Amino acid sequence: MGSEVLQAAKVYRHLLKAVKKHIGKEDNKRHFSEYITQEFRNNYELSDPSAIQQKIKLARNYTFLLNSVHHHKDLLFSYNIAVDRSDEMKRVLGKSAASVGLQLPDVYQP
Repeated sequence: MGSEVLQAAKVYRHLLKAVKKHIGKEDNKRHFSEYITQEFRNNYELSDPSAIQQKIKLARNYTFLLNSVHHHKDLLFSYNIAVDRSDEMKRVLGKSAASVGLQLPDVYQP
């Protein structure tokens, strides 16, 4: 039973990390992480070990999906596929400026 708890905690941490990284941690997106927290807390109350394992597997698969989709998007950007590259360019310019100790100003958008 102890190894299952450690496994669940590890999957939980990875899933929350992926959600915060790829979906965001703004207030309007907080319901994603709240739902994940609620589901993991509810699973400990289940007495069926196979149901718990199934939920852990689902969480692991969803984490893999989130990471893979965003990795695929980054690859498409790097291969110059005809997609909007403005976000990537902002990120590259921001990293370049940060490497010399500067910070880019926010662009005014009416």
